[in-house]
Amino acid sequence: MTSADIALANRLAEAAGAAIRPLFRADFAHEAKADASPVTEADRAAEAAIRAILDKECPADAIIGEEFGEKDGTSGRCWVLDPIDGTISFMAGRPIFGTLIALLQDGFPVLGVIDQCISGERWVGAMGQATTMNGKPARTRRCRTLADAALASSGPQYFDEHSAEHFMALAAKTNRRTIWGGDCYNYGLLASGHIDLVVESGLKLHDFAALAPIVEGAGGTICDWQGEPLQAGSEGHVIALGDAARLDDVIEALSSNH
Repeated sequence: MTSADIALANRLAEAAGAAIRPLFRADFAHEAKADASPVTEADRAAEAAIRAILDKECPADAIIGEEFGEKDGTSGRCWVLDPIDGTISFMAGRPIFGTLIALLQDGFPVLGVIDQCISGERWVGAMGQATTMNGKPARTRRCRTLADAALASSGPQYFDEHSAEHFMALAAKTNRRTIWGGDCYNYGLLASGHIDLVVESGLKLHDFAALAPIVEGAGGTICDWQGEPLQAGSEGHVIALGDAARLDDVIEALSSNH
């Protein structure tokens, strides 16, 4: 991972933020996509701004974006984009959405950015380097037991009946200290040591690719519900944990039959 890649990722985040900020808590066009999820002109403008830079500066790199699909590449590198992760929060005027930018090398995330352009918070993680938030080191916190853990997830509506049952078995072991909402912002808070655990179901590659380098570079661990590393083929069941010592406890709780 080169300093040039990190600098480029920061410039991509700046371009997305410049497209998003004028539309926050303003009048903007929006519609429902085929899966009924919302998309706004801010989502599309932010992704278009990122793609314009990548097309010019990295023409051999592939791109996967939530709004404009896939572009093939020849370099073995792929940029994965979610211009606004948390569109519902954006539409409600809640500044807990984020722009997600990831770089994959041969299918594995090696660079990730979470950018909250309204509060001015940016987490950057790169393989082999310490995660930063606004240029300063970000570190997860220790968690002695699951009963002490603050657990976060985007919302109960994202779990199917089967995964919801297992999630609630885990939540019971955390004394039901569950924080709903927040999307990618939760992972930034975890990387900075404010919450302990994020568990999600049904995420797509653009939802989780940027998160892995950030969580791991802050001293945490991130994997699927079986404990396997996240990569392009992962099914989207995600565990992010500030204290890796609790991973077996989390997987055991999720695997219970309650």
